[in-house]
Amino acid sequence: MYDFLLFVHVLAAFCLMVTVVMYSAFSVGAPASARALLIAEALWGIGGLGTLVFGVWLALDVDGYELWDGWIIAALILWLVASAAGGRLGAGVRESQGLQSVDGARVML
Repeated sequence: MYDFLLFVHVLAAFCLMVTVVMYSAFSVGAPASARALLIAEALWGIGGLGTLVFGVWLALDVDGYELWDGWIIAALILWLVASAAGGRLGAGVRESQGLQSVDGARVML
């Protein structure tokens, strides 16, 4: 069970990283088509929920870890911060969707 949980947790984290790369490309001028935005939003949701659910499940499944370990609490806080930042960035990209390209400085603010 451990190997499966770890695989799915890392796969979800990879989905998050793909989304970060896509949003970064949009912010520096890559065209943000409706399809690309849909893919980025889907990967963000799958990755965000997957890392949280499977990460907590891993912490509960492995005998050496507890949810109140310092690094797990730090990871959960980092997950919250990343979710807030990603939501804000995604909103900026969606807001700029009608433009020819996304204004990176405007999206980042």
